[in-house]
Amino acid sequence: MSYSKDFTVAICGGGLCGLACAVALSRAGISVTVFEASSFSQEAGAGVGLGPNAVRALKGLGIFDAILARSDQPEPIPRLFGFVSAKDPHDFIFSVSCCEDPVALAIYRPAFLDAVVELLDPSIIQFRKRCTSIDVSENGRHVMHFADSTTHETDLIIGADGVRSVARRFVIGELAKDPLIYPNTAAYRGLVPTEDLRRAGVQTELTGRPLCFVGLDKHMICFPIKGATVINIVVFLSDYDKPPQSELPYPWVESVSQKELKEHCKDWGHDPKIILDHLKNPSKWSIHALDPLQNYVRDKVVLVGDASHAMLPHLGAGAGQGFEDVFVLIQLLTHPRTEKSNLSDVLARYNDVRPPRANDVLRASARAGRLYDSFRSPEQDKTRLQTELSGIWEDVWSYDLHKDVTTSFETLHRLHVF
Repeated sequence: MSYSKDFTVAICGGGLCGLACAVALSRAGISVTVFEASSFSQEAGAGVGLGPNAVRALKGLGIFDAILARSDQPEPIPRLFGFVSAKDPHDFIFSVSCCEDPVALAIYRPAFLDAVVELLDPSIIQFRKRCTSIDVSENGRHVMHFADSTTHETDLIIGADGVRSVARRFVIGELAKDPLIYPNTAAYRGLVPTEDLRRAGVQTELTGRPLCFVGLDKHMICFPIKGATVINIVVFLSDYDKPPQSELPYPWVESVSQKELKEHCKDWGHDPKIILDHLKNPSKWSIHALDPLQNYVRDKVVLVGDASHAMLPHLGAGAGQGFEDVFVLIQLLTHPRTEKSNLSDVLARYNDVRPPRANDVLRASARAGRLYDSFRSPEQDKTRLQTELSGIWEDVWSYDLHKDVTTSFETLHRLHVF
C-alpha cells in the first residue's frame, strides 16, 4: 500500500482523542495503528459535553457530522448554564451568556466512539493491547511494549491514553515526580427521571438548560439528557483545607449509600433535597487531575487529551481541550512538507502552542470549582458571584485555534524547516 508520508504513527489509546487522530491521519493517507487496552463493549456510558470550541475542532477534523448523527440532538444547540442557590428560596443568581455562536453538543461516550469507529478501516485498531512502557530502539525508532509481551516499533507515538498515561511517563521521564494528583474532590453521580422529580414537587425548572446549584464547599450540576426525560445529576464535594494528595488506589469509582451523600448536603434547601431523595444508587468518583506539564513532547512521543492536561471538570472543558490538541497536531502532521526528517521540529511547534493554552484552561477549571463552592447566602455572595462568573467561559469557547496553526506554520517557514 502506498502512503502519503514516509513515517508511521502508533496511537496509544483508542478513546475520544485517539480515534479522532486515527480518522484524520488515515484520511490523509498516513500509516497509523491504534492500540486500545480495553474493548468498546466495556466502555462506560458517561456523557460527553462538547462546547463551541470542541464543535469547531471536530468540524475542522471532518468528523462532526458523523458524531452529530449518533447523538440525540438534531443539531448543536446553545447550552448556557444557569446558577441557582442551593439554599432556600433558590434565588436565581446568574445566566451564562457569551460567544457569537454558543452552540454545544452532549453525547454518550459509547455513541461517540461508535460513530468514529465506523469511519475507520477495522484493521487499524487493535483491542486488548495494554501498553506498559515505551522506549527507543537502537535505530532511533520508538518501541511500545504490551502486557501480552508483544512489541510494536514505529516512528511517532501519539499518547492518547488518558489520565493514567504510560506515554506521559516516557515524556516526563522515569525519575520525574508524578504530576497526577487527587485534589480532594469527589463527584457523586446518578440519573433521575424528570417526571419523578416533577411529581415529587421540585419547583426549579431543570429541563431547559444545565443548572448549577451553588453552595459552600459543594455544588450540584443538573443536566437534561435523553430529550430532557432524564436529569443527569452530579454533586461535587471538595475539601479545600487539605493539600492535594498523590494518586489514590485504583479503581476510583465506588458505589456508596444515598445516606452518605444526603448527610453531606443536609444544609441545602427544598429542591436539592428532593433531587437527592431520588438519587437512589449514587456512584462516587474520586476526581483526579494533573499538575500543569510544561512539555507535551519528548523525542517523537507526543501527548494529547487527558494524558497531557487532565483537569477538574468544572468548566466542562476537558474534552474540548483534547480535540483542540488533535486539531493542531493533525494540521502539523498532514502538512505537505512534514516528513520523517523534520518530525522533531514539527512536534516542537505543537509544544509551543498547546501547553500554554491547555494549562490556562486547566487552572481556570480549578478556579471555577472554587467559585461555585464559595456561596454562603444571597445576602453575602450574590453580587460577588455574578461579577466573578461573568465571562468565565469566554476564553474557553472563543479561542482562535487557527491562529495557533498559522503561527506554527510561520515559525516552521522562518526556521527553514518548511
